[in-house]
Amino acid sequence: MHPAACSSPAAHSAWGSSVDRAAQPDLRFALLNDWQRGFPLVAAPFGAIANEAAAAESAVIEHYQSLLRDGAISRIGGVWGAGAGGAALLCAFSVPAGRLDAVAAIVSAHPGVNHNYEREHHFNLWFVITGRDAGAVADCVDELEAQSGCRALRLRMRRAYRIDLGFDLRDPMAACGELSAQRVPPVAEADAALAALVEQGLPLIARPFDSWAGALRWPRAQVLATLRHWHQQGTLRRFGVIVRHHEAGFAHNAMTVFDVPDDSVDRCGTALAAQHGVTLAYRRERAAAWPYNLYCMVHGRDRAAVRGAIATAIERSGLGVHPHAVLFSRRRFKQTGARYFRALPQGEQHAAA
Repeated sequence: MHPAACSSPAAHSAWGSSVDRAAQPDLRFALLNDWQRGFPLVAAPFGAIANEAAAAESAVIEHYQSLLRDGAISRIGGVWGAGAGGAALLCAFSVPAGRLDAVAAIVSAHPGVNHNYEREHHFNLWFVITGRDAGAVADCVDELEAQSGCRALRLRMRRAYRIDLGFDLRDPMAACGELSAQRVPPVAEADAALAALVEQGLPLIARPFDSWAGALRWPRAQVLATLRHWHQQGTLRRFGVIVRHHEAGFAHNAMTVFDVPDDSVDRCGTALAAQHGVTLAYRRERAAAWPYNLYCMVHGRDRAAVRGAIATAIERSGLGVHPHAVLFSRRRFKQTGARYFRALPQGEQHAAA
């Protein structure tokens, strides 16, 4: 995000005009919005999309290439279900204002960090770091603490109630994440190389799965069968276009945290996850100086709408009696895909990505 207004020309330039095109949808918008889920797992997926859209396959590929260049999408690939593999940790630093940019640069330079935001709070720098296992992630946070001179809140996930940032771009509030209450079957070690390609993103060519098959030395049929199996069992929460919400016009977001009694948190989390506008809801461990154990995210086109959606969600889920805090984003320093299966760059464990 960007300071103050929390918006940027990129939120519109990726489209050529405002993303609000419900009245006159065009091919570019449809390719972005309609294929966040259900992306064809077939030999020529862009041809299949072209047939659906009554367009040329080459035009579909060119549009996706343009959307990637413009930053409207980060990739076409997968979103993993909880428990598919690897480890992730939400962390926060309390950084003096004069050092914030420098510390943010240290954090963003780590290739395992996939999200890094300034938020409106005493704990003002929030980042997510991912890796193959919890020990490796913890070691990386140790290194970041040593480099920055800051002590991190380490907030481990306990349970997800709503996950996945795929949402209808016609809605003024982002609100189509999937409810989730169970962990999913993990990726087998023999399939980890394909999982790494899923994280990296599909090549934007006519027969992209052939490229993956060649890299793995697998038959294409095996690649597609594995992807379909992962999707069917929930290991892949979805496979499709990964939209960058800020560039899509959802330039305001807030993380709301609640201090809920442990024996009530699952009931409250389930209720919170069902509220319109809530894109993510999950339980995390508490930490010293941080009593909160229930979290939700709300994304919207303006700050007032986000604040209103949070207030409504709190009221309707019965959370108004519990202490809470609302942390709006101020700046987005880094946003990339998680790195559960992709190895960190050789020799760059703690250098710039």
